[in-house]
Amino acid sequence: MPYTTVVFDLDGTLLNTAIDLTLAVNHALEAFGLPRRAEEKIISFTGNGIVRLVERSVPEGTSRELWQKVFDEFKSWYGEHALDHTLPYEGIPQMIAALREAGIKCAVVSNKADYAVQEIIASRMAGCFDAVLGECEERGIAKKPAADMVDAVLAQMGRVREGLAYVGDSEVDVATAASCGCPCVACTWGFRTREELAAAGAQTIVDTPAELQRVLLGNEG
Repeated sequence: MPYTTVVFDLDGTLLNTAIDLTLAVNHALEAFGLPRRAEEKIISFTGNGIVRLVERSVPEGTSRELWQKVFDEFKSWYGEHALDHTLPYEGIPQMIAALREAGIKCAVVSNKADYAVQEIIASRMAGCFDAVLGECEERGIAKKPAADMVDAVLAQMGRVREGLAYVGDSEVDVATAASCGCPCVACTWGFRTREELAAAGAQTIVDTPAELQRVLLGNEG
C-alpha cells in the first residue's frame, strides 16, 4: 500500500458546492445593484477562500466599503443556504469508506471558513474523516497553499508527512502538495479542467472516484 494518510480538499473534490456558491455570490452582488456573474466565472474564482472569491466577483474598481457590504451579505446568505444543493460527488462516500477500511487515515482541509466546513461535513459526510479543518488564520494556521493546515490535521491524527498523499481539484491544491513535499492526485470532476490541472503541474490526474481509489490503494492495474 503506497499511502497511509490521505488529505482531501473539499469544494470540487469531495462535494459539489458550485450551485450554492454561485447563488450566494449572485445574491450578494444583486443586493447592492452589482452585475451577476456566470457560474463558470464564479467557480474559476474559487480556491483561495471566500475573501478572494468575493474580491474577484465584484466589478473592478469597487470600493473597499462596498466590497465589505457585499462580503457580509455573502457570508450571511451562504451561512443559511450552504447546504441547499451541496452533495458529495457520486462514488465519493464509498471511496472514502474503502480507504478507511484499508487502514488509511483520511482528513479534509479547505480554505472555506472553518465554521462552514465543519457544518457541511457534519451534515453531508458525518463520520467519514479522522480530522477536518477549514480556514482559521486567526489561530496562526496559514491557509493553503501553505503546508500549515495539512500539518495541523496530521498532528491531530498522529501522523507525519511520510506516506501522505494530497487530493484536490485546483492549482491551489497542486501547490499545497508541493508545499508539503508529497504526491498530489488531481481530479477532473471538480472546478478545473484536465488541461488547467496539467498546466498547474499535476502529474497524476484521475477522472472518477473509482480511479482515485485504485491510485490511492496502489491497485492501478
